[in-house]
Formats: sequence, C-alpha cells, structure tokens
Amino acid sequence: MKYNPILVLLLSFVMLSCNGQSSKYSKSIDAKAFSEKIAATPNPQILDVRTPEEFASDHIDKAININWLGDSFVVDSKKLDKTKPLFVYCKSGARSQSAIQKLEKLGFTNLYQLQGGILKWDAAGFSKPTDKISGMTVQEYNNLVRSDKKVLIDFYAEWCAPCKKMKPFLLKMEKELADKVTIIRLDADKNKTLMTEMKISEIPTLLLYDNATVKWRQSGFVSEEELRKQIQ
Repeated sequence: MKYNPILVLLLSFVMLSCNGQSSKYSKSIDAKAFSEKIAATPNPQILDVRTPEEFASDHIDKAININWLGDSFVVDSKKLDKTKPLFVYCKSGARSQSAIQKLEKLGFTNLYQLQGGILKWDAAGFSKPTDKISGMTVQEYNNLVRSDKKVLIDFYAEWCAPCKKMKPFLLKMEKELADKVTIIRLDADKNKTLMTEMKISEIPTLLLYDNATVKWRQSGFVSEEELRKQIQ
C-alpha cells in the first residue's frame, strides 16, 4: 500500500498539535526547574496571575501581581520587559496557561510556566516556612474524619471549573446519603496549612475515609456515578 508523503507529514503535524506540543516561546517546567531557573536569572521577572486576594495571602518571593481575571491584564503586562525571561504562575496552572498564550501574542518570546502552579510549588517544599496557621489545623482535621460513618472530604476552590461542575451533585449526595457518609467540602484557599501538610497539590482532591483511614483518593473531576460507586 502506497502512502502520500505530504499527507503523512500533514497528519503527523496534526497529531503533534493535538498532543499539546510546546510553543517555541514558552516552556512548562516543574517546581524544581522553575526555582532553579529563577535563581540563575539576574533580577528575574516573576508574574503571579492570580487575584490580588490570593497574592496577598501568599506568593513567590519577588513576584509581581497582574490579575489574569482583571480588566487591565494586557495594559499592565505591556509594562514588563519583553527582552528578559518571564516566569508565570497561578494556583494550579489553568490561568497561567491562558496568560502565557496572551503574552505570546503580546510579543513575549521567553516564557516559563510553573507546572501545577503554586500548589505544586508548596507541595515541593519551596514555599517560605511559616508558623502561621491558615484555616483548619491537622489535629482538627484528624478529629473531623474520626466517625462511625464514612467521611468524604472535598478540597475545592471557588475559581476551579471542575469543582463548580461537581458542587451540585455533591450537595445533593450530602443530603441523600446522610445515613451512609458525611460529606465535607473544604475551601483550599482558606485551608493552606492543611494543603501544605497533606501535600495536596491538585484541585479538586477528594478523600474517602472509613474508620479514619483513607480508602479512596481522587484528584481531578469525578462523575456522580463514579463517586456513588466509591461510597457504596
């Protein structure tokens, strides 16, 4: 069977594109590489694209804040130096990916994105040590999961699209399955101490406890059908 070389080349290009081939202007790197690149760059430009409230609660040292969801992202980004590397991050990676695409269109040609956002940064141990407790303590959490019934913990965030999609059926199940399981939703942004101590680096993350022992763990979206199956 003969193949058309041009057709084969075209199909290969499409397959590479669908698999999310990296742009020649940007690189998505893990927390360790991100930290090392910053350390090796004189006066690094570090861009936090989260909301001002998120930035105020915690951020990478020397970062500046330009809210991707704000009205002045393009105008404020143009004030940055396009000739120098730009290190971009958000909470989990979704907003920084969108920001990277916009920055490329604005003419930035040396971009580094933090894979998994500051959640991965914290889980890798790069955040500044602090004695300040943010939200629930680990002891309070352990007391929470001690129960005669199963306990389902849902770590979510208000800005998280999969979390929003799951919220209606989680609230419904909370009532319908009250005799079998206690469902507790914990805002990740308000419980940073727990997130760090438990090394939770993705949102949403669900943990199902039975007699205070984790029986099932899931990061990312899960359907109502699958969740009910795990609880039964």
